[in-house]
Amino acid sequence: MDTPQSDRILVENFEPQHPPLRIAVVTETWPPEVNGVAVTLSKLIHQLSLKNHTIQLIRPRQDKHDAGTDQSGWTEILLRGLPIPRYPQLKLGLPSKRALLKAWSQKRPDLVHIATEGPLGWSALQAARVLRLPVTSDFRTNFHSYSKHYGVGWLSKPIVAYLRKFHNRTACTMVPTQALKTQLQATGFDNLRVVARGVDTQLFHPGQRSESLRASWNVSPETIVLLSVGRLAPEKNLDLIVNTYKALRQSARDVKLVFAGDGPERARLAAECPDAIFMGMCSHAQLAMLYASADLFLFTSLTETFGNVTLESLACGTPVLAFDCAAASELLHSGQNGWLVQGEDPQLYVLKALDITHKRATLTQARSHTHASVKALDWQVIAEQVEDIFRTTIASSANA
Repeated sequence: MDTPQSDRILVENFEPQHPPLRIAVVTETWPPEVNGVAVTLSKLIHQLSLKNHTIQLIRPRQDKHDAGTDQSGWTEILLRGLPIPRYPQLKLGLPSKRALLKAWSQKRPDLVHIATEGPLGWSALQAARVLRLPVTSDFRTNFHSYSKHYGVGWLSKPIVAYLRKFHNRTACTMVPTQALKTQLQATGFDNLRVVARGVDTQLFHPGQRSESLRASWNVSPETIVLLSVGRLAPEKNLDLIVNTYKALRQSARDVKLVFAGDGPERARLAAECPDAIFMGMCSHAQLAMLYASADLFLFTSLTETFGNVTLESLACGTPVLAFDCAAASELLHSGQNGWLVQGEDPQLYVLKALDITHKRATLTQARSHTHASVKALDWQVIAEQVEDIFRTTIASSANA
């Protein structure tokens, strides 16, 4: 017996509105290496994988025991690398165009995203162009600013020229701040998009404050704990932190200085400031507790493209004193969740520190605004922005 036309059920297969992507990510640094690029990139890629995108991670092998990961939705291609001078724990990827051509010919990605501009990144750019794959990139490290701190300041112009050539060959370069976008545009960089860095607002939270940790530093409830987080290296301008601490002590401030991180400057800083506490390398959970247990975060670097430590400190409820550059320019509202120092004058930085530590209530008041000021920058939100850029780039490439 025939079913009446009106009673028939029509079943159609609908394509998902946003099908998952196959994304090849190229980077010369990755956890457990501890640096801003490795940490923020891994957070972003993890969020993209949670959205069911297939990730192919291409990076240097970190040591002879490094086997990478191969699981559903996530594979790694490990290539050769060499230790970076002064940072032997980090690797610089070697040219690998042939290996990438073979890998991407066998399993073609929808898009290649290059996070670092070293030899491996350049090889990836060349291979992608041969295979006509759409490419996006990140501008994450001010190599041209760092060069002057390592005795090769004369290399600044050639480095900028290389970076411009590199990024202008990609369809889109993501930068973390509007200020950096403006700076790079003025020197000839094209196709720039602002995408802020994110922060894990569940982990980095004021609730991580630990009175037992503060007690281990032998400080009283009234002591102002000053915190610095990052590589102990020349480009971080750490002498200003020491000088600020000494000026506060000389002005009878009850303060304690804590450094988190390691690097070539540690021994010299310890000699300059023997009563400071050096925590060494810390896990993310340890850092969250450190930030939340401090009272003022001192950030003196002038070479950052962003400075994720600023974001992490604010998320943990600790106000920040920084120069008016990078992330601080866009995240800090002077007198509310922190303080900005105009220009690059170290004396102005010290004077501002003296001013805001005169009354502890000044820091307490700022603390009440910090977490809320960055709550919207959770990594899930940032990943959605990046995904949109990837899809737009792929669509533009298909229509070219």
